[in-house]
Amino acid sequence: MFEALKERFESVFSSMKGKGRLTADDVNAALREVRRALLEADVSYKVVKNLVDAIKVRATGADVLNSITPAQQVATIVYEELIRIMGKEPAPITISPKPPTVFMMVGLQGSGKTTTAVKLAKRMSRSHKPLVVACDLRRPAAVDQLRTLAEKAGVAFFGPEPGETDPVAVARKSVAYAENHLCSLILLDTAGRLQLDDDLMTELETMKRDVPPFEVLLVVDSMTGQEAVEVSSVFNERLGLTGVILTKMDGDARGGPALAIKATTGVPVKLAGMGERVEDLESFDSKRMASRIMGMGDMMGLMEKLERSTTDVDAARIAESLKKSRFTMDDMLMHLQQIKKLGPLDKVLEMLPIPGGAKALKGADLDASRLKYSEAIILSMTKKERRSPDIIKGSRRRRIAEGSGTSVQMVNQLLAQYDQMKTMMKSLGKMNPKSFKVAGALKNLFR
Repeated sequence: MFEALKERFESVFSSMKGKGRLTADDVNAALREVRRALLEADVSYKVVKNLVDAIKVRATGADVLNSITPAQQVATIVYEELIRIMGKEPAPITISPKPPTVFMMVGLQGSGKTTTAVKLAKRMSRSHKPLVVACDLRRPAAVDQLRTLAEKAGVAFFGPEPGETDPVAVARKSVAYAENHLCSLILLDTAGRLQLDDDLMTELETMKRDVPPFEVLLVVDSMTGQEAVEVSSVFNERLGLTGVILTKMDGDARGGPALAIKATTGVPVKLAGMGERVEDLESFDSKRMASRIMGMGDMMGLMEKLERSTTDVDAARIAESLKKSRFTMDDMLMHLQQIKKLGPLDKVLEMLPIPGGAKALKGADLDASRLKYSEAIILSMTKKERRSPDIIKGSRRRRIAEGSGTSVQMVNQLLAQYDQMKTMMKSLGKMNPKSFKVAGALKNLFR
């Protein structure tokens, strides 16, 4: 996500760092590159023009040109203006004070609407009892797809009776079903089309009138470029959108919709799909997105991922280990298992402020199988060996290597990592248990 844009921005600002003072010509040259980078990211021309003009007004001021660190100040201005066009503050999902709350999920076919409905239901299940409703009765197997995804995610499902063809009637019936089954949140997975048409909009308008939603959320494929802005504008005019959810933000999206939708339509982007797992739906935060674009990573997002992966049982175990200044192989195994829950390692590394961005990561060993091998090695140890790794000598190492399908060298490497993490624990004894998990996981991740 944003890789091409991030690389271009890094190039622009690195060329400015070598200058003790900036001239107006220097700023203009840099802004030309910024403009070109944004247009290549498929941001609409109008948005790019307004953004670059705003940056130019601020960047050509005397306080910037005469500054000791002008390049840093210009970078700060670009960062702040990116935040401004995406929305200064995160727009949260809102809940009606009178349950059940109805969310209406709309969008074109293929945008990921059905999957996103289940992801949002799973996300909201932390504090609500959601019900996903199959209102797409046109697309073949759409009802079965939603039912299957709901079962896997562990959320309630409501669908049409056999032979039923009226999606508005299904939506109406779902309200009574939700009330009878104490579901506090209803997510209507509506029909989509390959392209916008009046029949689709009329059906959605009727559903909105008969089953008034508290949120009308448009699901947009972030890889569709400027078309996403046009789709958002039409849906907003006909339905009055309350928010947008961008999907496939973990892919090769150039970032155009993320930068342009709020500035063009006034509708905030509320959530972003960052992967295929049901947990991979995050709040859209303009500060974090701007930070990624500027090559500053997203440490807060990474911290939240680690926090969510830490259960109360894990935290209690870590607290007990810290209290007794004890760190066993079982503790290390828990760390490895939590890292696996974060998702692909290359995506995790993108959230770190690594100079050079993606280019710096190309030579890194991101083979997830290393985690699997490490886990297999620990699981091949006896309980006594996990509690006291010091007893693992030559013959034991050979047995563990054979049992885990690895080599003695890999066993030696894991034991060395364990020693380093055990030493590190001594300096973390006063930290919050979850903070220790963050530090420990990151330490082990980049071994």
